Amino acid sequence: MLQCIFLLSDSGEVMVEKQTTAHRVDRAICGWFWDYVLAHAAGDASKVLQVVVSPTHYLFHVCRNGVIFLACTQVEMPPLMAIEFLSRVADVLTDYLGDLNEDIIKDNFVLVYQILDEMMDNGFPLTTEPNILKDMIIPPNIVSKMLNVVTGKSSNLGNKLPDATASYVPWRTTVIKDASNEVYVNIVEELDACVNREGALVKCEAYGKIQVNSSLPGVPELTLSFANPTIINDVRFHPCVRFRPWESNQILSFVPPDGQFDLMSYRVKKLKTTPIYVKPQLTSDSGNCRVNVMVGIRNDPGKPIDSITVQFPLPPLIASADLTANYGTVDILADKTCLWTIGQIPKDKAPSLSGNLRLEEELTHLHTFPTFQVKFRIMGVALSGLQIDKLEVKNTPSAPYKAGAGYQDEDCCIWMLTCSVAEIKTEFCQIVVSTYPFHRENLPMSSLA
Repeated sequence: MLQCIFLLSDSGEVMVEKQTTAHRVDRAICGWFWDYVLAHAAGDASKVLQVVVSPTHYLFHVCRNGVIFLACTQVEMPPLMAIEFLSRVADVLTDYLGDLNEDIIKDNFVLVYQILDEMMDNGFPLTTEPNILKDMIIPPNIVSKMLNVVTGKSSNLGNKLPDATASYVPWRTTVIKDASNEVYVNIVEELDACVNREGALVKCEAYGKIQVNSSLPGVPELTLSFANPTIINDVRFHPCVRFRPWESNQILSFVPPDGQFDLMSYRVKKLKTTPIYVKPQLTSDSGNCRVNVMVGIRNDPGKPIDSITVQFPLPPLIASADLTANYGTVDILADKTCLWTIGQIPKDKAPSLSGNLRLEEELTHLHTFPTFQVKFRIMGVALSGLQIDKLEVKNTPSAPYKAGAGYQDEDCCIWMLTCSVAEIKTEFCQIVVSTYPFHRENLPMSSLA
């Protein structure tokens, strides 16, 4: 049972306070939590454990775009339930407001309170399906905002109880308006890899999710099958997925919600290669540190690798930095971070960054080495090798415009690899690609399978 939920800004300011039980929680607990964040993570709440024990409460938190969702309780409860609920609150608010940041929360605090009222009852999760919530609390739009200004009305509450509350598929509304009679399936993956100083692959895994965008009328029955389902592990499903077909034949059978949703998340272990390599070298002597970083294609995936950036913090006790690149742009940011923007790797040469870091006068050698972070994106490929075999659509008034039995089209099935953070630890000469397609609290867990 969660006794209170707070929404904090990235500076620790309390923006929203929702007491969920008769036992009121003092706001001073937020001050204790922020002091803890300052002491253990220099003000970055995303680097603090999601479960923290204070002298008086158990604290759970989730971070999204600089907004901290903090819940507290004094009673024993499953931590995963609290974290999952906070994640769902963040997802619902993002769905309603389009984005999350401090200004948006403050501009829509009435709507935020209304949503929290419906999602919890006496400290327990109640209504968490966005489909039902949107019938109960109408999402804001330009017309409704103008009417609220003219009439002085600030409530978006609906006038009737949603029909889906009594349905066996509460995630889907009973009346779908403006259905375009099509469905899209996207595969989004990210890597978690480690390469030793000799360039040998020590570890390489892919974390992925199946995204579905459905706009089908009626109550359709969808069946999605894979050509090689045995390679995936640690699956995590949307509530619409039926467990028995997956356990028996590894087939996804479901009645989809209307709109876009994550059907499944998974992990693929023991991949054999990474698409690019990054080779950093730092040598220091006589108060000067020579930097040389090379980036290139290790294994061509057959699709362009774009949005490549390399970023690393300048080591402490650096007096000056002179860094240049033969391709792309190099910027020294205000927080003493070097950002090398490459974009796409050219075919005629391998991008390289080189230069000198001048140490302070009393130092002759560099003792603290930076961690390089690399970002890149590949559209149209899934490095795990996961392939969709077919998508069957049944129980629809008419044949789908796109998708159907055995239907597979570039317009309907999209693959994407996004390597959001690749860490190159120069002190051990290792390349560690640490990337996840979801927020950390939503990683696939076998306990949820």
